[in-house]
Amino acid sequence: MTTTQTQQKDQLLRLARIEGQVRGIARMIEQDTYCIDVLTQLSAASNALQRVALAQLEDHMAHCLVDAARAGGEEQEAKLKEATNAIARLVRS
Repeated sequence: MTTTQTQQKDQLLRLARIEGQVRGIARMIEQDTYCIDVLTQLSAASNALQRVALAQLEDHMAHCLVDAARAGGEEQEAKLKEATNAIARLVRS
């Protein structure tokens, strides 16, 4: 299994855990669980999603951005702008 495949598998497993965590949060709300406990779980799920997003960004920079830098020209500029916009979205969230 290549490094990329291993990383992809890891991210999919993380997302499956997050999905389960979100279903658990929904049950907590249905069961009228104490608000602070729900907020704690929401924060944990949000942090887990951020880790997946950062892993995706790292992968993009390591592969797509590096390939575009080697190609140069318009492709390099487009990929750099794309990465900058993605980082800006992550910072705002």
